[in-house]
Amino acid sequence: MMAETEAASAAAAAEAGPAEEGRSKTVVLVGVDDSDHSYRALEWAVLYVAETAGAGAPVELVVVHAKPAVSSVVTLGGPAAAGDVVRYVDADLRRRAEEVVDRARRLCAANSGVVEVIDGEPRFVLCNAVEKHHADLLVVGSHGYGAIKRAFLGSVSDYCAHHAHCSVMIVKQPKPKE
Repeated sequence: MMAETEAASAAAAAEAGPAEEGRSKTVVLVGVDDSDHSYRALEWAVLYVAETAGAGAPVELVVVHAKPAVSSVVTLGGPAAAGDVVRYVDADLRRRAEEVVDRARRLCAANSGVVEVIDGEPRFVLCNAVEKHHADLLVVGSHGYGAIKRAFLGSVSDYCAHHAHCSVMIVKQPKPKE
Protein backbone atom coordinates (compact mmCIF):
# COMPACT_ATOMS: atom_id res chain seq x y z
CA MET A 1 0.00 0.00 0.00
CA MET A 2 2.80 2.43 0.92
CA ALA A 3 4.62 1.69 -2.35
CA GLU A 4 1.43 2.42 -4.32
CA THR A 5 1.04 5.77 -2.57
CA GLU A 6 4.67 6.68 -3.23
CA ALA A 7 4.31 5.63 -6.87
CA ALA A 8 1.15 7.71 -7.23
CA SER A 9 2.89 10.71 -5.66
CA ALA A 10 5.87 10.32 -7.97
CA ALA A 11 3.58 10.02 -10.99
CA ALA A 12 1.66 13.13 -9.93
CA ALA A 13 4.90 15.03 -9.42
CA ALA A 14 6.20 14.01 -12.83
CA GLU A 15 2.89 14.94 -14.46
CA ALA A 16 2.81 18.32 -12.72
CA GLY A 17 6.43 19.07 -13.56
CA PRO A 18 7.68 22.40 -14.83
CA ALA A 19 5.88 23.57 -17.94
CA GLU A 20 8.99 24.96 -19.58
CA GLU A 21 12.01 22.89 -20.50
CA GLY A 22 15.06 23.62 -18.41
CA ARG A 23 13.13 24.86 -15.37
CA SER A 24 14.14 23.18 -12.17
CA LYS A 25 10.97 23.63 -10.14
CA THR A 26 7.20 23.62 -10.30
CA VAL A 27 5.51 26.84 -9.21
CA VAL A 28 2.15 26.53 -7.44
CA LEU A 29 0.29 29.82 -6.98
CA VAL A 30 -2.64 30.07 -4.55
CA GLY A 31 -5.17 32.89 -4.39
CA VAL A 32 -6.43 33.70 -0.89
CA ASP A 33 -8.96 36.11 0.54
CA ASP A 34 -10.60 36.18 3.95
CA SER A 35 -13.01 33.31 3.19
CA ASP A 36 -12.91 29.75 4.49
CA HIS A 37 -13.13 28.61 0.85
CA SER A 38 -9.77 30.14 0.00
CA TYR A 39 -8.10 28.74 3.13
CA ARG A 40 -9.38 25.29 2.16
CA ALA A 41 -7.71 25.79 -1.24
CA LEU A 42 -4.50 26.86 0.50
CA GLU A 43 -4.59 23.77 2.73
CA TRP A 44 -5.02 21.60 -0.39
CA ALA A 45 -2.08 23.35 -2.08
CA VAL A 46 0.16 22.95 0.99
CA LEU A 47 -0.57 19.20 1.04
CA TYR A 48 0.03 18.97 -2.71
CA VAL A 49 3.34 20.83 -2.43
CA ALA A 50 4.44 18.63 0.50
CA GLU A 51 3.63 15.44 -1.44
CA THR A 52 5.31 16.68 -4.61
CA ALA A 53 8.41 17.84 -2.73
CA GLY A 54 8.43 14.55 -0.82
CA ALA A 55 8.59 12.73 -4.16
CA GLY A 56 11.78 14.62 -4.95
CA ALA A 57 10.38 17.30 -7.23
CA PRO A 58 11.31 20.87 -6.26
CA VAL A 59 8.23 23.04 -5.78
CA GLU A 60 7.77 26.72 -4.98
CA LEU A 61 4.59 27.89 -3.26
CA VAL A 62 3.39 31.43 -3.98
CA VAL A 63 0.40 32.81 -2.07
CA VAL A 64 -1.32 35.92 -3.44
CA HIS A 65 -3.96 38.09 -1.79
CA ALA A 66 -5.70 40.71 -3.92
CA LYS A 67 -6.44 43.74 -1.76
CA PRO A 68 -9.34 45.74 -3.19
CA ALA A 69 -8.54 49.30 -4.15
CA VAL A 70 -10.19 51.90 -1.92
CA SER A 71 -11.89 53.40 -4.97
CA SER A 72 -13.75 50.13 -5.57
CA VAL A 73 -15.18 50.26 -2.05
CA VAL A 74 -15.82 53.99 -1.52
CA THR A 75 -18.00 55.96 -3.91
CA LEU A 76 -19.14 59.04 -1.99
CA GLY A 77 -19.98 62.37 -3.56
CA GLY A 78 -18.73 64.85 -0.94
CA PRO A 79 -15.00 65.66 -1.02
CA ALA A 80 -14.82 66.65 2.68
CA ALA A 81 -16.25 63.39 3.97
CA ALA A 82 -14.52 61.35 1.30
CA GLY A 83 -11.02 62.08 2.68
CA ASP A 84 -11.83 60.72 6.14
CA VAL A 85 -13.79 57.79 4.75
CA VAL A 86 -11.02 56.89 2.31
CA ARG A 87 -8.41 56.87 5.09
CA TYR A 88 -10.65 54.74 7.33
CA VAL A 89 -11.49 52.26 4.56
CA ASP A 90 -7.86 52.05 3.42
CA ALA A 91 -6.72 51.32 6.99
CA ASP A 92 -9.41 48.63 7.31
CA LEU A 93 -8.43 47.02 3.98
CA ARG A 94 -4.76 46.99 5.05
CA ARG A 95 -5.67 45.43 8.42
CA ARG A 96 -7.74 42.73 6.71
CA ALA A 97 -4.92 42.03 4.23
CA GLU A 98 -2.47 41.61 7.15
CA GLU A 99 -4.87 39.15 8.81
CA VAL A 100 -5.16 37.15 5.59
CA VAL A 101 -1.38 37.08 5.15
CA ASP A 102 -0.79 36.07 8.80
CA ARG A 103 -3.27 33.20 8.53
CA ALA A 104 -1.78 32.12 5.19
CA ARG A 105 1.75 32.12 6.66
CA ARG A 106 0.58 29.97 9.58
CA LEU A 107 -0.94 27.45 7.16
CA CYS A 108 2.27 27.42 5.10
CA ALA A 109 4.65 27.17 8.07
CA ALA A 110 6.34 23.96 6.94
CA ASN A 111 6.36 25.00 3.27
CA SER A 112 7.81 28.47 3.43
CA GLY A 113 6.79 30.25 0.30
CA VAL A 114 6.33 33.70 -1.10
CA VAL A 115 3.29 35.63 0.19
CA GLU A 116 2.25 38.75 -1.70
CA VAL A 117 -0.48 41.37 -1.29
CA ILE A 118 -1.34 43.11 -4.54
CA ASP A 119 -3.88 45.90 -4.96
CA GLY A 120 -6.55 45.19 -7.53
CA GLU A 121 -9.44 43.08 -8.74
CA PRO A 122 -8.76 39.43 -7.72
CA ARG A 123 -9.36 37.88 -11.14
CA PHE A 124 -6.83 40.19 -12.81
CA VAL A 125 -4.35 40.08 -9.92
CA LEU A 126 -4.25 36.26 -10.00
CA CYS A 127 -3.88 35.98 -13.78
CA ASN A 128 -1.11 38.60 -13.74
CA ALA A 129 0.63 36.80 -10.86
CA VAL A 130 0.53 33.55 -12.88
CA GLU A 131 2.44 35.32 -15.63
CA LYS A 132 4.85 37.08 -13.25
CA HIS A 133 5.82 33.89 -11.40
CA HIS A 134 5.56 31.57 -14.43
CA ALA A 135 3.16 29.41 -12.41
CA ASP A 136 2.49 25.85 -13.47
CA LEU A 137 -0.65 25.54 -11.34
CA LEU A 138 -3.11 28.09 -9.94
CA VAL A 139 -5.18 26.95 -6.96
CA VAL A 140 -8.33 28.85 -5.98
CA GLY A 141 -11.32 28.14 -3.78
CA SER A 142 -14.92 28.05 -4.89
CA HIS A 143 -17.68 29.82 -3.00
CA GLY A 144 -20.19 27.44 -4.58
CA TYR A 145 -22.42 30.19 -5.98
CA GLY A 146 -25.24 29.13 -8.26
CA ALA A 147 -25.60 30.42 -11.82
CA ILE A 148 -27.59 33.52 -10.82
CA LYS A 149 -25.20 34.69 -8.09
CA ARG A 150 -22.22 34.02 -10.39
CA ALA A 151 -23.87 36.15 -13.09
CA PHE A 152 -24.30 39.10 -10.72
CA LEU A 153 -21.20 38.76 -8.53
CA GLY A 154 -18.85 37.21 -11.04
CA SER A 155 -16.66 34.24 -10.31
CA VAL A 156 -12.94 34.60 -9.81
CA SER A 157 -12.40 30.86 -10.24
CA ASP A 158 -14.41 30.80 -13.48
CA TYR A 159 -12.50 33.78 -14.88
CA CYS A 160 -9.14 32.26 -13.93
CA ALA A 161 -10.09 28.88 -15.39
CA HIS A 162 -10.67 30.59 -18.74
CA HIS A 163 -7.89 33.19 -18.73
CA ALA A 164 -4.92 31.95 -16.67
CA HIS A 165 -2.07 30.57 -18.76
CA CYS A 166 -1.60 27.48 -16.62
CA SER A 167 -3.63 24.65 -15.16
CA VAL A 168 -6.23 25.77 -12.61
CA MET A 169 -7.35 23.69 -9.63
CA ILE A 170 -10.68 24.82 -8.16
CA VAL A 171 -11.03 23.42 -4.64
CA LYS A 172 -14.67 23.04 -3.64
CA GLN A 173 -16.19 22.64 -0.20
CA PRO A 174 -17.46 19.11 0.41
CA LYS A 175 -21.22 18.72 0.54
CA PRO A 176 -22.57 18.23 4.04
CA LYS A 177 -23.46 14.62 4.75
CA GLU A 178 -27.14 14.10 5.38
